[in-house]
Amino acid sequence: MEEFKKWVEQAERDLNTAEYLFEGKRYKEASFFSQQSAEKLLKALLIKKDKKIIRIHDLVKLGKLLNLDSNLIKDCEILSKVYIDSRYPDLGEKEYTKEETTNDIKIAKKILKWTKEN
Repeated sequence: MEEFKKWVEQAERDLNTAEYLFEGKRYKEASFFSQQSAEKLLKALLIKKDKKIIRIHDLVKLGKLLNLDSNLIKDCEILSKVYIDSRYPDLGEKEYTKEETTNDIKIAKKILKWTKEN
């Protein structure tokens, strides 16, 4: 249980970082930290459930392992793309808008809520 707690705490810090970056109009970076938060939350649940970590970044695969509902799986698809866009300059030259990043942060918050309920 201790390992689960560590992952959730780090995920919450990542979400706080996303909000801080958002306030500074660093939208792409804020979206990245939203994705990181969601990833850590899903991995925390997998640790709690299976007692092991899966070292992938695909939120859809992680979500399916946890039987997320279809709406949250769609949200995971959105945030999985953020990981690529924000990490690899040769693949992700897209600039993020305030609206897109607002949505990314909302998704991370939904996953945080789902994690705490499950």
